[in-house]
Amino acid sequence: MDFPLLTVTAAVPAAGAVLTAAVPAARRTAAKWLALLFSLATLALAGLVAARFDPGGERYQLTESHAWIADFGVRYELGVDGIGVALIGLTALLVPFVIAAGWKDADPLETRSPRWRPTQGFFALILLVEAMVIISFEATDVFLFYIFFEAMLIPMYFLIGGFGDRAHAGTDEKAAAQRSYAAVKFLLYNLAGGLIMLAAVIGLYVVAGNFSLQEITAARAAGTLDMATNTERLLFLGFFFAFAVKAPLWPLHTWLPNAMGEATAPVAVLITAVVDKVGTFAMLRFCLGLFPEASKWATPVVLVLALVSIVYGALLAVGQRDIKRLIAYASISHFGFIILGIFAMTSQGQSGATLYMVNHGLSTAALMLVAGFLISRRGSRLIADYGGVQKVAPVLAGTFLIGGLATLSLPGLAPFVSEFLVLVGTFSRYPVAGIVATLGIVLAALYTLVLYQRTMTGPVKEEVRRMPDLRPRELLVVAPLIALLIGLGVYPKPLTEIVNPAVEHTMSDVKQKDPKPEVAVGSENGEAGQ
Repeated sequence: MDFPLLTVTAAVPAAGAVLTAAVPAARRTAAKWLALLFSLATLALAGLVAARFDPGGERYQLTESHAWIADFGVRYELGVDGIGVALIGLTALLVPFVIAAGWKDADPLETRSPRWRPTQGFFALILLVEAMVIISFEATDVFLFYIFFEAMLIPMYFLIGGFGDRAHAGTDEKAAAQRSYAAVKFLLYNLAGGLIMLAAVIGLYVVAGNFSLQEITAARAAGTLDMATNTERLLFLGFFFAFAVKAPLWPLHTWLPNAMGEATAPVAVLITAVVDKVGTFAMLRFCLGLFPEASKWATPVVLVLALVSIVYGALLAVGQRDIKRLIAYASISHFGFIILGIFAMTSQGQSGATLYMVNHGLSTAALMLVAGFLISRRGSRLIADYGGVQKVAPVLAGTFLIGGLATLSLPGLAPFVSEFLVLVGTFSRYPVAGIVATLGIVLAALYTLVLYQRTMTGPVKEEVRRMPDLRPRELLVVAPLIALLIGLGVYPKPLTEIVNPAVEHTMSDVKQKDPKPEVAVGSENGEAGQ
């Protein structure tokens, strides 16, 4: 098509970031509404991308290709498959809720730094992150992807360090030091991964002569590009390391609890529900697409790391006293499930992993945003400071419960479908790994229900006795997320129809087929049918 829809979808939030930042200091409310308007426009464009995408058509659609740095073979190439469409939709859907939930998050800073225009900066940075994430999901030129994969670290660094959860603490040096530590740790971990990936990107160019994902995968499929085994493995490791940091995969995960703990609740949602999905998406698109043999070679180790993430993250969530850090460790466990599904090398596992990216984004957003509303009322993140909330704020407690039940993948809610597919896909090829992964489900039920029991039930603590229930703006944020969790839990077909053809292409890249069932369909008494 002639109209550059993918470029416009990424350019609209970028333009919104510039315009929001330029709003005069005295027009804070106008800046908020402008940011929300641009985020809704981006959502409309993402809907148009989904409408124009044909799941049964070519692998990459709505493509754009223009010369950029011709001397080095770098092109401005964009295209989306079903996985990219689903994640662009998730990003565009969540950002308006992030903006609405963070409506007053920068207000405490206004009294200290009015000339800095913190409100304008806060919402401009959110839109800038959205633009960079969207173009990362669209890029089919490896170098173009790398630029935005790294560039999104800059606005995220300022959102964590400059607008932390205790930004209202004023001159509290301890709070400022904790925010700074979390932001620097986030930046250093991800920069280290990015630098290793840069070496691998350069190595890929030396081997392939270009950065085009489509050209390289086509050449590999046709047998015209032959990588030496050791070269392919080294390049795979360079890419995978960067994506594992972003994902985050154990033992490269330690930056996430600090970042989510010190960020405001909406920014924490931006981190784990949006930005981190770039890492798991890139494993599917680049690791498996560019290095199929190395991906199969690394699978046993990756599966072990994924299982450790599942169990380790869940165990640490059980022992947490901080609400936000509990949700952070739960997310580490859930990312373990996503990576397990990707490297199970089955269509069910990879379809489940892709659905898990979307459903985890929705469930974590719902739970974290309600937790943020709760924390803003009491002024504490400690679980022990709550009790009996459901008696004074029943709507808040009810939405918190639904978000928690989605986190533990209760049947009937969206994450159950994806987790079930991951486990089925894993068990069919690696039964031991599938059995170990189920321990994560048991632990998820434990940390979620204990969290609810300790905060929402029991005697009403004096400090929460006058706690107000959810306000209209807060309900407007949470209700659509709850509706989507229920809707996609009951009827996931709209997502699976978009995702499954892209998964088939990925399975073809790695030359894998689903294991045949040990018992044929229609057999009797456990004997294979004739």
